[in-house]
Amino acid sequence: MNKTDTSKREIEVSCPQCRKKVAWHGNPFRPFCSERCKLIDLGKWAEGEYSIPGQPAPGEEEENES
Repeated sequence: MNKTDTSKREIEVSCPQCRKKVAWHGNPFRPFCSERCKLIDLGKWAEGEYSIPGQPAPGEEEENES
């Protein structure tokens, strides 16, 4: 296979929310398949469903004890 064949191939990825296969190029919501999936994911971040483990920030321990 030469370079021109690989560049013409459409790249597909799975939507991180619903796992539907979606084209990467030309997709305004990438890596998501739609605005709906994008907003669902954003809501999960806003509600604290996703977190990155680490040490508490200074002053954060005091707030949690109250």
